[in-house]
Parts: sequence; structure tokens; C-alpha cells
Amino acid sequence: MNKTAAKKTAIVIGAGASGVATAARLAKAGFDVTVFEKNDYIGGRCSLLHYEGYRFDQGSSLLLLPGLFKETFNDLGTSLEAEGVHLMKCEPNYNIWFDDGESFQLSTDVARMKLEVEKWEGKDGFERYLAFLQEAHRHYEISVAQVLKKNFTSLLSMARPAFLRHLFLLHPFESIYSRSAKYFWTERLRRVFTFGSMYMGMSPFDAPGTYSLLQYTEQAEGIWYPRGGFHMTVAALVKIGERLGVKYRLSTSVSSVKLDSSGKRATGVTLENGEIVSADVVIINADLVYAYTNLLPPTSYSRSLQKRSTSCSSISFYWAMDRKISELTTHNVFLAEHYRESFDEIFKQGLMPKEASFYLHVPSRIDPTAAPEGKDAIAVLVPVGHILDDNQGIGRKGLDKHCEQDWEATVSRARQMVLATVEARTGARDLQGALVKEIVNTPQGWKEAFNLDKGGILGLSHSFFNVLCFRPKTKHPSIARLHFVGASTHPGTGVPIVLAGAKLTSEQVLESFGMKKPWDEYGKGKKEVREIDRVQTLPLLSNIHIAVLVLMFVLGVYAYGSYGQIVQI
Repeated sequence: MNKTAAKKTAIVIGAGASGVATAARLAKAGFDVTVFEKNDYIGGRCSLLHYEGYRFDQGSSLLLLPGLFKETFNDLGTSLEAEGVHLMKCEPNYNIWFDDGESFQLSTDVARMKLEVEKWEGKDGFERYLAFLQEAHRHYEISVAQVLKKNFTSLLSMARPAFLRHLFLLHPFESIYSRSAKYFWTERLRRVFTFGSMYMGMSPFDAPGTYSLLQYTEQAEGIWYPRGGFHMTVAALVKIGERLGVKYRLSTSVSSVKLDSSGKRATGVTLENGEIVSADVVIINADLVYAYTNLLPPTSYSRSLQKRSTSCSSISFYWAMDRKISELTTHNVFLAEHYRESFDEIFKQGLMPKEASFYLHVPSRIDPTAAPEGKDAIAVLVPVGHILDDNQGIGRKGLDKHCEQDWEATVSRARQMVLATVEARTGARDLQGALVKEIVNTPQGWKEAFNLDKGGILGLSHSFFNVLCFRPKTKHPSIARLHFVGASTHPGTGVPIVLAGAKLTSEQVLESFGMKKPWDEYGKGKKEVREIDRVQTLPLLSNIHIAVLVLMFVLGVYAYGSYGQIVQI
């Protein structure tokens, strides 16, 4: 009698967005998966905070690149809708508030964008805006196809013809600000179309031009918000995984990855309580630098990771208001008067700028369940430098060794700055008086809650030599059956990006075991194309072109004949 082969076992360390997605994918492929999470909740930075009927997204609050979310759910044999995730489109995308009292609405509505752009840059300005979108469209499509859906395991990966021929079209060696300046001729619009680099934890004066793809997806695909909070997408993936047999062990910290006697193969994990759990493969979704430093034996590589450029951190406020603040829309961005200097203070001095650009989210504006009736929930993200100290890589290039970080004083200054700025620019009144409860996250808080190296909320930086094959690999370079997924490995940070990474890492695991990818079976059937929908190539030359060419030929022959007669004479 034949016995059924035992299932392969997998351990995932960390229940962030990419961790739960990887767990679900591996379970779909036939693995017996266990996820260990140090906190008593899942989602990591995609978790929720609650206070007496108010709900706040602790981290992500904008759902971008919706296609990558749909692909993840489709690969798992379901859909966002089937799992109860209802996406609501935010319109406008943002209100952008300037220090001079002016504002700009970013929207997917072309008519509105035409009015907004022409207000500042005239008729020609809108044409240049369309040209900017065309370039950003190329950045987006090439990046999705050749970067987000491809793994870069070595320098040779970058020599793939399909990628190499597009490399310079991505403008990786120019900043997003310099690319924007080619299309927008006023400082106001250059700021409007570059502040999004904050989502990568970078200055627009340093972030590669490629990242205009963020502006493109917002303009072309919109900004979405899941009813019930961003966490709904992660919770849905957890439910799918549990249906497939994934087991979650919350409030369970891993102290180390267990290796075999050679130290060259992962065999499981050791928990903080001393329990040893064995597995055929281990996938780390914990912060990558933390994992190399604390869960694995020290190496020169792990020490080098601590010296790499890290994304910024944030001081985040979560405010329960006793009334609606009608002057604010769902997504609001307040840009500093001294735009470049404010980024320099973050990334070169490791501080909160004297006047910061910041993002303010009002989830209750689009989702009434986020606050009690007639009231607002507000979340504010103020970018600040990450933690600097002797043990966390101080002295890296570009950072001031002598700066001091007093987070208690910085929080107080940030609060007053935000309240004063919002009131001055929007006309809102007595925000302090309307505030009934405040929850605060600081760089130290981010570090402690999620083991984020230096409190950097977006992992390692995304400069050119920190991405693609230069970014830490999804597979450990010398330890077999040990893989990584999340913000600091390929392809990078952001929820849709790490979901794409979850697919890459899962496929890498399956390949190492010689197993099939179950999602390859979906959508393989050929769809019948009706005649009216067939792509047709136009003739190279129209009848008018042919007539003009014939006429030119005749005139040429006639002129040549006339010239010959003159020569004979």
C-alpha cells in the first residue's frame, strides 16, 4: 500500500503583508506552513489602531497599483470582491497645500487636471503634462514587467536583453526632480509631481527618475481605499491562508534561525521560549537587516548591511477629533516652503526639518466606519530622519555625526507645526480644542514594535546601487533553504511591491524543491477574440502618401530629364 508523501513544511517569520501572502502561496502549492509573529496582531505596519469607535491605519493608507493586489488574489484562486474587500476610489487623489495659501488638486479626472495645470503653466503646460505622463507610463510598464515580476539573483540578471535595452528609458541615473523639471517649468508643479518620493523614504532630489511611476499609477489607475481600513487586504490574505491550512502563532518571537551542523542549511527556528520548530524551508519576513544581525550568525555581510543607506522614519500622529474637519479631504499633502532644504535636514542631518512637508489622511472622509458619526479620525505622517547612534551605523556617507535626536522634544515641535500649518493653510480652526485622543508613533516606537532597523519605516533606501541585483537577495547567498521577503529585499518597499516580491520568493522556493507553481494554471485557456476586437495593423502608407510619392517620382524623372537636356546643349 502506497503512503501519501508527507507535505513539505515551511516556516514564515513575521506576519507582514508579504509574509502572509507568501504563506498563502506556499500553502496553495502544497506546503504545511506555520507563521510566527512577535506581536499579538497580524499585518505589521499594515495593522490598525483603535480608540472608542475611531479607527486608524497605522501605516499604509493608499492602495496603489491595484493590478498587483488583484493578481495576488487571482493566483490564490479567488478575488478581492469574493473575500469581502471593497475598494473605494478616492477623488480627488490629494489636496496639495502650499505655504502661500494656494492649493492644487491631483485627480484622475483629465478635465480637472487640465484646469489645474493650465492655471499655473498655461496651454503648453498641459501638453508637457501629457508628455510627462507618457514618460511615467513607460517607467511604470517597464518596471512592472521587467523589475517587479523578475528576480535579480546576480549581476548577470541585469544583462537580460529584455531589461538591458530598457535600462536608460527608466532614467535610473537622474533624479525624479530633474526629470520633472524637463516637463514642468514652475517650481510649484515640480513639487506637485515629485513629493511622492516620500513613499519610498527618499528625497526627490536623490530618488531615481524611474519612480515617476508612482505619479503615473495615481493619475492613471487612481488611489483606492478598502472599506474597513487598509488592513482588510491583509486580513483577507490571512483568511485565504487559513483555509489552505496555514497556522498562525501570534505573540511568539523567534530568537534565531536553526542551522544544520555545517551551518550551510536552515532546518527551522528556535523560539524565544527555547522551543525548536523544524521545517524544510524558512522564509524571513522580519526586517532584513534585523534578521541578518539578530537571527543569524554574524558575518562581514551582515555588518555591511548596517552601513547601507536606510529610508527615513516618521513621527506619526493618530488623532480622534470630536467634530468633522470639513476643510480636509481624504488625502492631504502640505509642502514645505523651503522644499529642498527640508529634505536635506531629514536625509543629511537625520532630523525633523524646521518646516516639514507632511501627509495627512482622513479615513472617515471616505469611510464613515472609521469614526463615530459626526466626527473625524485623522492620521498625520511627518517624515524625519531615522535613528542615529554608534550601534546603528552612524557616520555613513551624507549624515552628520554630531546631530542630536531628542524625540520627545521633536514630537512636541512636530505637533505644533502640524496644527499651525493646517489651520493657516486650510482655514480650519481650533484643531487642538477638537482633539480628544492622540496616539503617537516615533522612530523608536517603530523600531521596538516591528524590529525596524534604525526605525526606518520603509526599509533600505532605493538608490540605484540599493536596488535590482545590488539589493539583498531573496535567497540567502550561502545558507540553503533560507529565503527573504519584504521591504528590504527585491523588489523593494510598499505593499503592492512586496506582494510582487512574495510571488518571486514563493516561486524561488518552489523551484528549489522542483515543485509546480499552481497559479500558472490560471488564465491559461485561450480567450476567443471577436473580429471587431482583433488588433489590425494599418498600411504603412495611405493612398494620399502613395499619390504624393508617385507625384514626387514623376517630378523627379521630369527634372532629371530636363537636366540631361541642358547638359547635352
